[in-house]
Amino acid sequence: MGRQRTKPAPTPPTTTRGRRTRDALILAGREVLEQQGWSAFSPEAVAQAAGVSYGTFYTYFESRDDLLHHVVRSVAGEMLASSLASPDVVDDPYAKLVESNRRYLRAWDRASKVLRLVDQGAAADEALRQIVLEIREFYVGRATKGLKRLQDAGLANPDLDTRLTALALGSMVEQVAHARSSMEEPFDEDMIVDHLSRLWASAIGLRGAPDEAWAARADASGGTASADADGN
Repeated sequence: MGRQRTKPAPTPPTTTRGRRTRDALILAGREVLEQQGWSAFSPEAVAQAAGVSYGTFYTYFESRDDLLHHVVRSVAGEMLASSLASPDVVDDPYAKLVESNRRYLRAWDRASKVLRLVDQGAAADEALRQIVLEIREFYVGRATKGLKRLQDAGLANPDLDTRLTALALGSMVEQVAHARSSMEEPFDEDMIVDHLSRLWASAIGLRGAPDEAWAARADASGGTASADADGN
């Protein structure tokens, strides 16, 4: 846990050098967490990784837990920023869905080591729990608004509750991202993005999605949508 601090409570740095040092400690804290795990995460280890003195650590942070909260907020902010859809995506609901799922998976991959530790600690740490809820609310809120726009445009099933649907489908994507990064499932990114996007689109009845008319194609081909001309 490290030695007890004796200095007054730290305040946010007001100089460029101070902000640079604090940012270096946050980055070092993330590196220690990702490379060595929670058991190695201490003020001493982080200060050493950042190339600063032990006392400098307490100039910027109250404790190990205080630094952890800053690390998690930094990772969460990076994840949310990198998962925003590019403005260059064409005005096509399905294309936007594919892009959103791809960006989420990549953002999760970069943040997964820290996020898994956060999930483990959130039950006993209210501050961590709030950060987890903020991350989830960002994605659920964004998906809720997106589904409402599609419903209003007549492109998605109007009978679905937007928030519950967003929560359910978002949980699906989150769990697949978790399985991919921690359980070594043998599916590549393109296949995962394709299936997640098709499942999401089918669930909301998205007009113009690839699987929209699969049942009609199956009937026309004699029972399976992918059957060839001779039925095999």
